Amino acid sequence: MRTCKNLLTTAAIAFTGLFTAPVAHAQTVLDGAYIKEHTKTKRVVPYTHIREADVMWARRVWRTIDLREKMNHPFYYPTEAINDRKSLFDVIRQGLLVDGSITAYDVGALADDDEFTKPLLTSDIQAMMLKMDTAYTEDLETGEIVPVIQEVKLESRDIKQYWIKEDWIFDKQRSTMDIRIIGIAPLQEKKGEDGEVRGYSPLFWLYYPECRYVFANWDAFNRENDAERRSFEDLFWKRQFSSYITKWSNVYDRNINVYKTGLDALLEGEEIKQQLFEFEHDLWNF
Repeated sequence: MRTCKNLLTTAAIAFTGLFTAPVAHAQTVLDGAYIKEHTKTKRVVPYTHIREADVMWARRVWRTIDLREKMNHPFYYPTEAINDRKSLFDVIRQGLLVDGSITAYDVGALADDDEFTKPLLTSDIQAMMLKMDTAYTEDLETGEIVPVIQEVKLESRDIKQYWIKEDWIFDKQRSTMDIRIIGIAPLQEKKGEDGEVRGYSPLFWLYYPECRYVFANWDAFNRENDAERRSFEDLFWKRQFSSYITKWSNVYDRNINVYKTGLDALLEGEEIKQQLFEFEHDLWNF
């Protein structure tokens, strides 16, 4: 009798194992034909050292990258993280709050401080990412208007633009024009009570040479070939983005929109682009 009970117990365990074993193996399934490890272990190409004595000409330029443009979609999508890709802002969020590998700097009271003067604390960044909002609704039982506190999380889809600060430098030692990105700032979309977009405001500034080590290890989508994924660092390094100039170094230290508006401001930015192009071209005009 005891032997029969042991056999029944063993059979029950084996029967149960037929259904539980696949659950454990499902967590180690490879979603693809091969392991993608190239980008995750990629090293950053170091900048070439530039001596001040070799800088024959330099100019600082500020740009705006609008993620609504088709060419810039690899920075914006996916708005929700998937298995092997994240949006640029989600990569920044992880670097700030999870890995602690990059530092955010305050934009100042007027959102015009881009000189990396005041590092933000983790609590400051968390307050930006998650805010408490109060809404008023009617109580179905009493009919009274009562406040309801709800959490409003900053989503990746809310970041529609980035500011870029860069230096254009002609190095006479190497006879090359170097473009070095110095800083990058995500801009949050601001909406009114009616839901209409009222503009954009910067969250913080990031020191780009520090961000390179993070951006180099995250894939960005390649429209032509899934096997040739490029990192976010590659997109910036190869200038594979669309942008318009909002300011360049001037004696008044003012943006273009201070003295020109609308289409005239865009045309002014395009004229500055043309001047930079002609300057570089004329260097090789013998």
